[in-house]
Amino acid sequence: MATDLQIAVRRVSSVNPATGEVLRELECASEKEVLAVVARARAAQVEWAALGVRKRIEVLREFQRRLHGKKSEIAEAITREAGKPVAEALTTEVLVALDVARFLVENAYRLLRDEPLPHGNLATKLKRGWLVREPYGVVGIISPWNYPFSIPATEALAALVAGNTVVLKPSEFTSLVALELESLLRAAGVSKAVFQVVVGDGATGAALLHSRIDKLIFTGSVATGKGIAVAAAERLLPVVLELGGKDPMLVLDDADVDVASSAAVWGAFVNAGQTCLSVERCYVHRSLYESFLKACVEKTKKLRVGNGRDRETDVGPMIHERQLRIVQSHVDDAVARGARVLAGGSRFPELGQNFYKPTVLADLTHEMRIMREETFGPVLPVAAFENDEEAVQLANDSEFGLAASVWTRDAARGERLARSIQAGTVMVNDVVSCFGISEAPHGGVKSSGVGRAHGRFGLEEMVRLKYLDSDLMPGMKKVWWYGYGASFARQMEGFLDMQFARGLGNRLSGAMRAAGVLRRKRL
Repeated sequence: MATDLQIAVRRVSSVNPATGEVLRELECASEKEVLAVVARARAAQVEWAALGVRKRIEVLREFQRRLHGKKSEIAEAITREAGKPVAEALTTEVLVALDVARFLVENAYRLLRDEPLPHGNLATKLKRGWLVREPYGVVGIISPWNYPFSIPATEALAALVAGNTVVLKPSEFTSLVALELESLLRAAGVSKAVFQVVVGDGATGAALLHSRIDKLIFTGSVATGKGIAVAAAERLLPVVLELGGKDPMLVLDDADVDVASSAAVWGAFVNAGQTCLSVERCYVHRSLYESFLKACVEKTKKLRVGNGRDRETDVGPMIHERQLRIVQSHVDDAVARGARVLAGGSRFPELGQNFYKPTVLADLTHEMRIMREETFGPVLPVAAFENDEEAVQLANDSEFGLAASVWTRDAARGERLARSIQAGTVMVNDVVSCFGISEAPHGGVKSSGVGRAHGRFGLEEMVRLKYLDSDLMPGMKKVWWYGYGASFARQMEGFLDMQFARGLGNRLSGAMRAAGVLRRKRL
């Protein structure tokens, strides 16, 4: 009997991608366990919501204080499990989470409090109304491995301060980082039932999706996101889906080549290219094309690839070999179709099985997979364009629309082009860092998903909007109630003319015809 029980238990392994060391094995939460976790979250939600926004803000303030105190320890934990250099763990994970907490501490009360809603219609002037924001209840979060701390922290903090309880299912590759987040929240005063982590594989995520959660926040692949959307539609479960990107970078003819090439190299290779906001397509004006490529190659060859725990490392390993094989297949396809490899283009076997050389490709076309499918690896594909119109057309020729960037010395020109690019965010003369702007919404269009995280609009995703209306004359029957009579339609025509007719005379005439409406008998 014990043997049968052991066989039924599913496990996941946390592995250091740089060394292959198994950090820890964890049991996957079963469907029954997930349902129990969600039930506990639901039972705890009423009390958590009743605590009030100001007290929940104090909990976030304490979380921020504790995270800051453990910043180096958390960064090291991220590096061990996700592979990225410690410096990147500090800037793209810890800093982002600290600043999100700052934003919510400073703004959550103002953004969540009741909002008076004035009435412009004369027929409703004897009423007052408010917009009331109420928590959904239990928010489920399914988070990815590439930013295992900042993504779930951003979403969880917004959900919690809005009065929801949270159940987080992290990627099976980075479960330990999620448990670190749970530990910090617990120490800050979030009770065990208010924020819970369910460790597991795809089956655990499916159990969470089909449980009695009230909203789901998912970050991951397009294929999985579409499957979630179909399943959620069956019971009208609201969702936020962040499904990745194929972000274009447009380098115009007046751009600073030195600055833009440095941005392209960092934007393509940060986190070994495993970033939804990575520069995955780079378009350069023909007049700058060769000088830009030369600068990118020189800078790429200076990058230090290695274990992220080595403070000298610039680019760490990829998360696992399966992702590395996708990258290699994209590079091979591009080369077979005429692309030139100017740097990299192959594995780094002397460092380990998950290392891939930072790669610069030239002469790309949209017939190549690497310009159409999400690569999610350390590759910078560069193509030339002739004019601004062609650059925008190339940028928009994609099923994705998460973010983009425009590089120019003329800010007005860059901003003008940015408005023509189909993306959730367009940056002028910067890349990727939009994710670290806590006030700015993060999310995309087309196959990049639906909904937003971060800032005011990310917080709005965590609440149901209710309109509350109170009549100031409760003892008076309303003029539009029954008891119409022969003259009521004429009176209403006059009332409409009084409000909307052109010319003062027509409005006064309408007012005179409408005057009797208050004296008519009503049921």
